[in-house]
Formats: sequence, structure tokens, C-alpha cells
Amino acid sequence: MQSLRAAVILFVFFIATITGMPWQASALRFRLPRRKNFPHRYHKWLCRLFGIRLTVIGTPIQGRGVLMAANHTSYFDILALSGAASVSFVAKKEVANWPFFGTLARLQETVFVERDKRSSTGSARDQIASRLKQGDALVLFPEGTSNDGNRVLPFRSALMGAAEVEIGWNGQGEPIYVPVQPVSVSYVGLHGIPMGRENRPFFAWYGDMDLLPHLWQAVNAGPFDVVVEFHPPMSVESAGGRKALATAAEAVVRAGQARALAGLLSGHSGPPFKTAQEPAMAATALA
Repeated sequence: MQSLRAAVILFVFFIATITGMPWQASALRFRLPRRKNFPHRYHKWLCRLFGIRLTVIGTPIQGRGVLMAANHTSYFDILALSGAASVSFVAKKEVANWPFFGTLARLQETVFVERDKRSSTGSARDQIASRLKQGDALVLFPEGTSNDGNRVLPFRSALMGAAEVEIGWNGQGEPIYVPVQPVSVSYVGLHGIPMGRENRPFFAWYGDMDLLPHLWQAVNAGPFDVVVEFHPPMSVESAGGRKALATAAEAVVRAGQARALAGLLSGHSGPPFKTAQEPAMAATALA
């Protein structure tokens, strides 16, 4: 029955996604407002379809330029983060050439950068800064890679240099810098019970794991719980520089993940997890 459930979920996913791609493409072509809202609605629906029971803590910054610095565990981070807020992502350049998933990334106005070439850092920083000035919410994964979901790797400061862009001036004639909002993403439950370290590789995608076999394994594993915590924003000015900002954001994200993995959901007064709709119900929610 689990394999049948997984097959139905993936079939509905591909059919609905292929159907929705021209809708988003037309919105991008004609610069329609829905180009920002549709990916958020689509990913909320995908969370329900895949059985991702999402708990959101804190308030995401929306309606203005913001750089969100999040830890990175899996491609499921995209669903969770975009299901929690209207965002675009910063991704490595190779993602743009991935079959199917690269197209989805482009349709969400992803900023593609070369992470491994130091000579390209300035160009990547400028691309991110330009989008922030346009008022976009961009999610950056400063670890530079994904991991097993049990820890947070050191944040690289290079691309966080985009936070040094001035977006305005205050009444005293001093520059206002783009806000940086740390975000913790934590995989905490499986079938409604706490997820142990041994189960996170079912959902964490890292190392040399192949994408499609891993996706099949994850969907077969069953519904799982993800906590997304939006922390108070900070700025390069308040932190004292780009490197200090990366260190401070890393510490906040690591503490947020540790709380979530320990079951201590700061600021969340409701039930432990929001209950996802069954896939059959969720399939009607995209329209």
C-alpha cells in the first residue's frame, strides 16, 4: 500500500506540475503579479500532497527586499520554505541545467550563481543585490551544500556580501541596509512521532545520493513533519560586518534547529504539528 500511495502522489505531482508550468511561464513573460504568489500557493499544495506537516514559527519578512539565510538539508527545503512564504532562491548554476527541476527553478525566478569560483563571487553578489533592491525575498543557503539534517554546517560569508547593499536612507541621512532573516528548517517527525537520527537520511539529500531513487524512498517512508522558524532579522550594520553577520546568523539558525529537534517549539502555542490533508483532498487545492 505504501508503494501504491507513493506512485499516486508522484503521478499527481507530475501531472499537476506540468499543467501549472505554462500558467507560471505566462505570468513571468508578461510580468504579472501572480508570478510571485503562484509558487507559494503551489508549494503549500505540494506540502499537503507529499504529506509534509508544516509548522511555521515566527513571521517571514514579505513585501520588501530581504535575504533569508537558511540551513540546507534537502530539496524538500524548497517546498517547506516556499510553502511558508513567498520567496525565490539562490542556487548553484548547475541546477539551471537539471532536467525538469531546473525548469521549475527558473519559473520561480531563482538566482543562479557559481559558488565554486572565487572570481565569480562579485558578479553573484551583484545579481543578488539587484533582486533585493527590486523588493524580492531571496533564500540563500550559506552552508554551500546540504547535510544529514542533524546539524548546521558553518555559514560561508562570501554571498552574504549582498547584505551590504544600501536600500535607502533614514531621517538622519544614514544608509539603511537590506535585512537578513535567519531561518531554521528542521525535520522532526515521521508518521507523527519524533524522527530519530537514523530516519533523517530518508529525507535529507546530500553527498552522492541520486535524486529520483531518493525521492521515491522519501515518499514511500510516509508523512513527515518539518518545522520552519523565521527568526528576528539582523543587518550587516548591526552585526559589525559581513563575516560577523554570517557567524551570527549561523548561531541563530543552529540554536533554532536544536530547539526543534529537541521538541521545544519556541513561540508555538498550538498542537505540536499542523495536520496535512490527505493527498486525495489536496489534489483539489491547486486551483
